[in-house]
Amino acid sequence: MRLRTLLMSSLALALLTGVARAETMPFAAHRAVYDLALLKSTGRKAPEAVSGRIIMEFTGSACEGYITNFRQVTELQPAEGDAHTADMRSTTYEDGEAKTFNFKIETKIDAITTESIDGSASHGSDGAMKINLQKPLPAKFDRDKGILFPTEHMRHILNVAREGGKLVETQAYDGSDDGQKIFNTLSVIGAVIDAPAQDKALQIGPLKGVKRWPVTISYFDAGKPDNPPQYVLSFDLYENGIARALKLDYGDFVLGGELSELTFLGDGACKK
Repeated sequence: MRLRTLLMSSLALALLTGVARAETMPFAAHRAVYDLALLKSTGRKAPEAVSGRIIMEFTGSACEGYITNFRQVTELQPAEGDAHTADMRSTTYEDGEAKTFNFKIETKIDAITTESIDGSASHGSDGAMKINLQKPLPAKFDRDKGILFPTEHMRHILNVAREGGKLVETQAYDGSDDGQKIFNTLSVIGAVIDAPAQDKALQIGPLKGVKRWPVTISYFDAGKPDNPPQYVLSFDLYENGIARALKLDYGDFVLGGELSELTFLGDGACKK
C-alpha cells in the first residue's frame, strides 16, 4: 500500500506538466529529471531511507494535444526487512480542449509487474465523463459532470494564480488506481515568486522573466471525504509548465525532488 500511494502521487506529478489552452504563454515542451531524497520520516511504518529518480518528457501543443512520458524508479528501505524497488512508467495524452484523455500505466515492484492500466476517458456534450478501460479488465463506467482531467485541472490553477486567487477546489481524474479512482482536490496557491530560482538546471534563457507560484495540492479519496488526504504534492509552478522544488508528503514521510536536469524540446507554440 505504501508503494502504491507513492506511485499514485508520482503519476499525479507526471500529469501536472500537461497544462492545456494557456491563455498567456504556451507551455514549453521539455525533459526534466528530478533526484529524489528522504526529507522526513516519522513512525514505525515510515521508511528509513529512500532514493530514486523521476524522468519526465512533455511534448505537444494546444493544437496537437499533449503527450507526457514518465518514469520513476524509487528504492525504499523499511525499518525492518529488505529494501524494495518500485518502477512506474506511464504514457498519457490529453487533447488541447481537455475532452479526451488516454493513459497507459505500468508498475513493477522488485521487477515483478503488479499493475497494468490501459484506458481512455472523455467528456460528453453534457460534461459528464465516460471511462473505457482495457486493462486491468475491460470495463466501462459513467461519472458525473465537473470532473477534470489533469491538464484542465492545472489550467484552472494557473488561471486563478494569474488573477491573484489562492484556492482551487475540484474533482480530478488521472487514470490511477485501476483506472476508476476520482479524487477530491484542494489546491493552495501562494504569491508570485519574484526572486530567481538558484537551481543550476534553471539558469537558462527560456525561464528568465517567467512567473512562478508555489502550489500545494492535496488529494483526497472522493469516496471518503472525511478522511485526511492520501498525499500532498507541493512544487513551484512556472507559467510555461516547468515544475521545481518538488515535495511529496505521505504523512509519516516526505520526499523531496530536486530538478537536476532540464532540456527544452520546443516552445510549445501551435504549428498550425
